[in-house]
Amino acid sequence: MWENEIQAFGHYLRIERGLSGHSLEAYIRDIRKLATYLSPLQTPVIDVKENQILDFLKDLHQLGIEASTQSRCLSGIRSFFQYLVFEGKISMDPTVHIKSPQKGRKLPDTLSLDEINLILEANDMSTNEGVRNRTMLEFLYGAGLRVSELIGLKLTDVYLDNGFIKVTGKGDKERLVPAGRDAFNYLKLYLEHVRPQISVKKSAVNYVFLNRRGSPLSRVMVFIICKALAQKAGIQKTISPHTFRHSFATHLIEGGADLRAVQEMLGHESILTTEIYTHLDRAYLSQMVRDFHPLNRKLE
Repeated sequence: MWENEIQAFGHYLRIERGLSGHSLEAYIRDIRKLATYLSPLQTPVIDVKENQILDFLKDLHQLGIEASTQSRCLSGIRSFFQYLVFEGKISMDPTVHIKSPQKGRKLPDTLSLDEINLILEANDMSTNEGVRNRTMLEFLYGAGLRVSELIGLKLTDVYLDNGFIKVTGKGDKERLVPAGRDAFNYLKLYLEHVRPQISVKKSAVNYVFLNRRGSPLSRVMVFIICKALAQKAGIQKTISPHTFRHSFATHLIEGGADLRAVQEMLGHESILTTEIYTHLDRAYLSQMVRDFHPLNRKLE
């Protein structure tokens, strides 16, 4: 029964959907995996239940199969049962309420404070570009800006006296972001002594960060600047402008900052996005337990 339906589904994919041979083989292979898994139970294809498919996915997980592979396998199985519903072989798709396995979130790379300082020291402050680059780094790390927010920053968004900048983030949502004293000191230096020397193009009059030709900096150029300074500082990590944002958030939370406050500063719509920054160095956590847990202190 299973094999007949699988063969018919393969014919449907090839003729009706026009799938390539490689894609067709992948679909059929994943469905046969489920059939093999259910064979000891002798479950007919028309009687497969949601919990059996969930058990199958759980088994894949326990075998160490990656979430992306599990998700692809479920996609093929889902298409198979949708086909059976379309053909009138079954009345309900058993996969309809099953969510695709989620990939584990990769912790972002971060820089230590020492590495941040090495990068800042590698920057040549004797040039106009160096003053500009230092100012940009101060806001990437000191305010946790996205690169798009940095290059899009306008003169009218800067409130020097109040220590805030107005940032336009994803979805054109605006937020006020504080930055450190150093960031604003360098910004003032840049605005007063460097930017006036640039012949600014008409379309770029209100942009803060400009290139030599008087146009707003591009994302690519900011990436190049960050990468070049990291290499000059002897840092082997893969560095991007976002690395400074990750470091900003991580260092704040490691220092005891409120998660909601960090969420607001980063412009995250969901606090679940911010929670990825709650990872702390394991050695640091161990030291905290040794130093402050009451049972450990009793043993001293």
